[in-house]
Amino acid sequence: MRRHVLIALALVCSPAALMAQKSAVTATTADATAQFKAIYEAEWAWRTKELALGPQGTRGPGSDRLPDVTPAAHKRQLDYWTNTLRELDRVPVDRLSDEDKINFVVLQTSLRRFIHEIEAKEYEAPFVSGTSFWARLAPRAGFRDAAEYRSYISRMRDIPRFFDENVANMRAGLKRGFTPPRVTITGRERTIEPFANPDLSKNPFYNAFLLMPTNIPAAEQEALRAEARQVISETVVPAFAKLLPFIRDEYIPAARTTLAAEALPGGKAYYATLVKDHTTLDLTAQQIHDIGLKEVARIRAEMDVVMRESGWKGSFPDFLTFLKTDPQFVAKTPYELLAKTTFIINKVNGKLGETIGLLPRYRFTILPTPAAIAPFGTGGNGGLDSCVFNTYNLPARKLYTLPALAVHECAPGHSFQAALALEGPSRPAFRRSTSFNGYGEGWGLYTEFLGIGMGVYETPYDDFGRLTYEMWRACRLVIDTGIHHLGWTREQAIAYLAGNTALADHEVETEIDRYISNPGQALAYKLGEMLIRRKRTEAEAKLGRNFDQRWFHDVILDLGSVPLPILEQQIDLWIAGGGKNPNAA
Repeated sequence: MRRHVLIALALVCSPAALMAQKSAVTATTADATAQFKAIYEAEWAWRTKELALGPQGTRGPGSDRLPDVTPAAHKRQLDYWTNTLRELDRVPVDRLSDEDKINFVVLQTSLRRFIHEIEAKEYEAPFVSGTSFWARLAPRAGFRDAAEYRSYISRMRDIPRFFDENVANMRAGLKRGFTPPRVTITGRERTIEPFANPDLSKNPFYNAFLLMPTNIPAAEQEALRAEARQVISETVVPAFAKLLPFIRDEYIPAARTTLAAEALPGGKAYYATLVKDHTTLDLTAQQIHDIGLKEVARIRAEMDVVMRESGWKGSFPDFLTFLKTDPQFVAKTPYELLAKTTFIINKVNGKLGETIGLLPRYRFTILPTPAAIAPFGTGGNGGLDSCVFNTYNLPARKLYTLPALAVHECAPGHSFQAALALEGPSRPAFRRSTSFNGYGEGWGLYTEFLGIGMGVYETPYDDFGRLTYEMWRACRLVIDTGIHHLGWTREQAIAYLAGNTALADHEVETEIDRYISNPGQALAYKLGEMLIRRKRTEAEAKLGRNFDQRWFHDVILDLGSVPLPILEQQIDLWIAGGGKNPNAA
């Protein structure tokens, strides 16, 4: 009997048998890869057509229409993505490559989030404090060629239909009480007025035609301008003129008077889902609230130290009043604010080589926030082509917070991050248009910490501004959950943020209204930053002298946007592998 067993083992372990086993494993891996690839390529092709996306996965260049937002369209999307999730469930994930395992989780998490949004009928409230379905239809700048200008004109022609569908959805939301709280959108109808202006020299939709690229012949430029003037005058302006009284006279007066997401129909489950979708973590609202309270206490202790370093002898509240009211901390002109921002980013550029290993070639510009959205906009926003800073109401844009804002929004924050993603590893197309707040905003907040080593905080006031921004994000954990889970009032939230930070009063109110009308979104920033800071501390302890921050940062940035558990997993693997340069040949 023993002889037969030995013969069987010899056959199994023979070179021919081992080769056969290896071939079988390779075949099953290839089958799993092909199965997954077929699913994500089909889904992406369907998604780009269904949502009217351009080649880059955005509703911009290359797209000649706006999406269908009718209930029937959302039902179609719900059915398709639900079926796609079923198909993903049949993929043998353990047989995928390491890279495809990440791609799998990214796609699965994204589709679940899409489904949750449709199931909650969030499309019935496409207008909240700080964002709306109309605000970003006009581009920040011009386009690259005539084809992109023609696509833009075609999108403008589609605005009346797009608005009518959104208005119908909003009326359905009104009927069931699913609206943003009235207090957060009162006065926001003013963001419509610039687009309804028949004076094209002042209408943001015509700005893209003021300076056109030289690769378009002069005659063609003029023809495109003439067509644009006609479409804006005859189609765009009337559509906005029709939208304005609906928002001002019908929608805002009838919006709900409650604040909490949990006050909505099915609100407790809805808010729990939002928390999970925005953070990608298995944390309850109460757990996040408690984390926030601990972070507020920790940062406050650091703020007290920096306050004394500035020479201030009085109380903390009086120091906040001094910072908020002293004219030395306010730019005298928009140009001064933008010039100081440019100086800060130039200083950062001199330190990037010792901070990050792989640097992008793509460059961004610095611009003022578009006037149409500036009154209710945040201090700045970083994107691939431009990093914009709000020059509206200059007393509200404190210079001591500008260094932290600049590194967060521009470099090595969002604009830098977007360029790396554009030039990064070849990945499925859906990865380039997928974003997770915990990853992207966590990195943005972490870069404010990196600004210390880059020398951008030149005075104790600048450093207090950095801590103000960190405290701001910690307060979000307390305030978002406080409002939507614990029943805080708007006044309570304003007092908490104003009492713990040196943010201007205008900015405090703008931010609180954003948290009220967009529940859960603000939670991801601090949680993502905390994870990155924690993993850095672990890496420094375990790797010792072998720790190089350039490679640590490259590991994070090379990943692209992923859920936070995947980010932690990949950093752990890098540490276990000795902390090597991930981009070494």
